[in-house]
Amino acid sequence: MYELGALRALDEAIEGLDLTRLDSYVGVSSGAFLAAGLANRIDTAEMCRIFITGDSNEVQFRPETFLRPAIFEYLRRAASLPRLTAQWWQELLFSRNEARWSDLLMRFGALVPTGLFDNAQVERFLQEVFSRRGRSNDFRELGTNLFVVAVDLDNGEAVKFGDAGWDNVPISTAVQASAALPGLYPPVEIGGRHFVDGALRRTMHASVLLDRGVDLLIGINPLVPFTQDGSGLPVSHERSLAAGGLPAVLSQTFRTLLQSRMQVGLARYAQQYPDIDQLIFEPNAEDAELFFTNAFSFSARRRICEMAYRNTLADLRRRADVLGPVLAASGLRLRMDVVNDDTRSVIDGLATPPRDTETTARLRRALDDVDHLVAERRPRRRRA
Repeated sequence: MYELGALRALDEAIEGLDLTRLDSYVGVSSGAFLAAGLANRIDTAEMCRIFITGDSNEVQFRPETFLRPAIFEYLRRAASLPRLTAQWWQELLFSRNEARWSDLLMRFGALVPTGLFDNAQVERFLQEVFSRRGRSNDFRELGTNLFVVAVDLDNGEAVKFGDAGWDNVPISTAVQASAALPGLYPPVEIGGRHFVDGALRRTMHASVLLDRGVDLLIGINPLVPFTQDGSGLPVSHERSLAAGGLPAVLSQTFRTLLQSRMQVGLARYAQQYPDIDQLIFEPNAEDAELFFTNAFSFSARRRICEMAYRNTLADLRRRADVLGPVLAASGLRLRMDVVNDDTRSVIDGLATPPRDTETTARLRRALDDVDHLVAERRPRRRRA
């Protein structure tokens, strides 16, 4: 939801930028949802209608789709209890010198489900969306380059779905794998291999695009460590993150590791690719509301999206002098009336959704393709 709000702000505030017509996209973890949507020409306005306002004429989003308990995973694990118990007692009775009670945790750890929620419904939701109105669930049929990154659980290798040798995997399945955060969703089996969240290896995988020789890279990192007190002075125990228990500690740890790796990568990329402009947008590190919002509460999605929208506009406003020449080099410019409007909401620019049928939607898409082909004859820089 944060990424969606940030993208909507960029969409409205940068004139000449069409987020559905970039040369290449890379999606990692939850960002794979949005990257795959943009590559399929679902613009940020329609995404806001789907996920925020709920008035899309085409897609009906149900939050429970993403939070259904993994019942079959629970049952499958529980079915192995008798076998594990028998093996344990056999070792305990006949191998007393070798069997230890401390082994109990390791042996029966196999009973713990690999994920709390079922992500099969997520894949079916995306498959349905990408199979309508001229869109495609096939990497090879897109009019642009889309890469969805996941990590092979058994060897730690990062795999780029959409790249040669992996472009036969359905986009919906690739997104399901990339967003399979361990503990929340079970690994996704593809071709006999099991894949989990792509952010476990790297945060942005920007090199996937930088190696392709783009001229302008736009990246969004929604997770930054929370800064309790900008002064650097110690805080009381009651106000410390430790007081929030294990969830707060794990969240801060995860965010710190992700941002640290990303900063190291970006510093290296600046040296390796000095001719490529890189624009990265992140949340305000002192935003306590964002940090402590319940990640499982879909009722908070509009508030988070709104915060991201305002934060990104404020970031553009602060960096306007620096961003101006960078954007101009790609034929883009800031819409200062949008950037300077601190009362603007993420839904203010949403027009009434078109009431298309399947046929009229495909016709609209074809006409848009014609307009794009005409515009493509003009020289431009490559953006991703």
